Amino acid sequence: MRAQKMDRPNEGIICSVDTCYFYMQGDRCSASQIHVEPKGSRTSEQTDCATFYYKQDNS
Repeated sequence: MRAQKMDRPNEGIICSVDTCYFYMQGDRCSASQIHVEPKGSRTSEQTDCATFYYKQDNS
């Protein structure tokens, strides 16, 4: 799965990871889709956003 960066936030997704390429002001996500893993997780600490892509300084 490869998400595309949209020019607007993806409604319903809140994200505070401001080092992510898909981060938008207001704790919003501009990824066209997200992938959260792994299967079998029982707590939020066990989950991971596989869509995360580190934002370079010029992004």
